[in-house]
Amino acid sequence: MNIELRHLRYFVAVAEELHFGRAAARLNISQPPLSQQIQLLEQQVGARLLARTNRSVALTAAGKQFLADSRQILGLVNEAAARAERLHQGEAGELRIGFTSSAPFIRAVSDTLSLFRQHYPDVHLQTREMNTREQLAPLGEGALDLGLLRNTPLPDTLHHEVILREPLMAMIPSACALAQKPVVTLAELAKEPFVFFDPHVGTGLYDDILGLMRRYNLSPVITQEVGEAMTIIGLVAAGLGVSILPASFNKVQLHEMRWVPLAEEDAVSEMWLVWSGHHEQSQAAIRFLQQLIRTVRNT
Repeated sequence: MNIELRHLRYFVAVAEELHFGRAAARLNISQPPLSQQIQLLEQQVGARLLARTNRSVALTAAGKQFLADSRQILGLVNEAAARAERLHQGEAGELRIGFTSSAPFIRAVSDTLSLFRQHYPDVHLQTREMNTREQLAPLGEGALDLGLLRNTPLPDTLHHEVILREPLMAMIPSACALAQKPVVTLAELAKEPFVFFDPHVGTGLYDDILGLMRRYNLSPVITQEVGEAMTIIGLVAAGLGVSILPASFNKVQLHEMRWVPLAEEDAVSEMWLVWSGHHEQSQAAIRFLQQLIRTVRNT
């Protein structure tokens, strides 16, 4: 059996028109080839689908069933083609994005997520909170399409776009004298007990901030090591020490602590959008990147 979609379309046209001439005109073909194709279809099916006389065309019982099935098949094919086109255009499918705990605090990122969902409601956004180092393996393996992470050494298989550079800020307990200053230096902070990330957690900020202090020949006395930025903020507010985080976190305001700008001009941190160079990027991923860049420029 070698039934083609065009045979189904021919049959549906004849069955709906119940007239070979009108069906041929509808299909933009001449009548004799249409009659031949219908006869061939009946041979392939092994059943008479149309009852023909010189004056009329009618559906047989088998023809009525075949018409219903043909419409369903053609409908499914059209739906499949439409879904494939929308997926190709980035208007459907799934987009898997990893992000660090600081990413949602960045307005451009949260605005992009909201706008992308509005513009492409049929793209399922699967977001996973992961620190910078945790994202590298799934990005390389294709388990994540995109990653929002802090600047860090990347393997050659990963590419990145710098989304923004934001200042680092000091967090100081309100009772500490440094909290009253308009700006503080890294050297001043290095003299205080320091609350920071556990080195085994794998945050990009760990290397970023300690690397900054090493450039100034400073080594803070880390008295508390934790796994989450929000825990750092809580411990600073509790008076256990000072710390440094990107300015995007200063949306968290507590009476017991103050955010104070750093004097050093190079005290900045970058947020990157990262993807694999070994896996073809979906149109949805490309559209997200484009939307994020537009949002950053307009923010």
